[in-house]
Amino acid sequence: MNYDLIVIGGGAAGFFTAINVAENKPNLKIAILERGKEVLSKVRVSGGGRCNVTHAEFIPNELSKNYPRGEKELKGPFHTFMTGDTMEWFDRRGVALKIEEDGRIFPVSDSSETIIDCFLSETKRLGIEVLTNHSAKKIKIETQGWALETTQGNFTAKKLMIATGSNPKIWKLLNDLDHSTISPVPSLFTFNIKDPRIKDLPGVVTNASVKVKNTKLSSEGPLLITHWGMSGPAILKLSAWGAVELNALEYNFEIRVNWLQHYATQEILEELKGLKKENPKQHVYKYAQFELPKRLWQSLVVASGIKQDTRWADLNKVQLNTLSEQLTQGVFQVHGKSTFKEEFVTAGGVNLKEINFKTFESKKYQNLYFAGEVLNIDAITGGFNFQNAWTGAYIAAKAIASGD
Repeated sequence: MNYDLIVIGGGAAGFFTAINVAENKPNLKIAILERGKEVLSKVRVSGGGRCNVTHAEFIPNELSKNYPRGEKELKGPFHTFMTGDTMEWFDRRGVALKIEEDGRIFPVSDSSETIIDCFLSETKRLGIEVLTNHSAKKIKIETQGWALETTQGNFTAKKLMIATGSNPKIWKLLNDLDHSTISPVPSLFTFNIKDPRIKDLPGVVTNASVKVKNTKLSSEGPLLITHWGMSGPAILKLSAWGAVELNALEYNFEIRVNWLQHYATQEILEELKGLKKENPKQHVYKYAQFELPKRLWQSLVVASGIKQDTRWADLNKVQLNTLSEQLTQGVFQVHGKSTFKEEFVTAGGVNLKEINFKTFESKKYQNLYFAGEVLNIDAITGGFNFQNAWTGAYIAAKAIASGD
């Protein structure tokens, strides 16, 4: 089968590329090849099934700061197509989006099916073929373009878009073409921690700052205590920025948690001394301080060696010091990680030095393009990984449509 463009990968970046190419050049013969039974499966589970389309950051240089790998390379592309453009693109196709308080952007319908339906109806309208159960086995460059061997037969195409996400099998095929890839390591994961201080606190969330001991890795924001340890934006950001380093540590390391985020230990010690003077007869355990969740406060009080019936007036120097340290620099041992929901993200992929970011075309081969997570680009949670997919796909589509 001969095509003008074959897109390998039936995910967000693949569909966005095909649709935008077809809109610009309606006469082109285009096919999307997907190795699985279903297309857009990651879109379906994103954002807890609501599809976190993008994030409300409208300054390109600020947007790029959310990418541990790809920050420098995406600055230029984001000046061409970014958050506002994404919102307008979907709006023109009848998909209303909304911005939530934390900046995440979702369909008003709160259903990822809205995005999937949009893509499927657009491919149908534009005559794009969508072929499932087509797994790529071999990619070859020929005089007339690209030859592709799949589990369902052979194809040829003038131009090829690789939008396969984190698929090591495809990376191997690209290695055979002399493209170098960075080995994948997990990103966006939660920390497994067994510690009596948080054992009975699943569901407790508070703003905290977290630092990985003996590294430069640190993060802050909402921290969620779970049945298996710690999660929430503060932990997920840390896992993204530390993906390579934490992998090298085999996910065994210590973190220091400041439950009061920016306050220093000495500052809190002085505050505690003040509370001792102001509330001498009050039980320390009973009333939470510093706007901490009550269960967390009580757990840290107990961890400081303070009994439940102890009054502020009865606290000694050691107990005051220990409590201030538990509040601002508690050390927790991490033993392993857990995937964040079904939204598995990896760091790794095609070496960014081999990509022209004005077109998302390979520097090694003409008419070979890349978009999405197949590249060594990944982001923190919040819609940023999708924005990378939309931006790369849109710019590549423009280049593909404007070529011969």
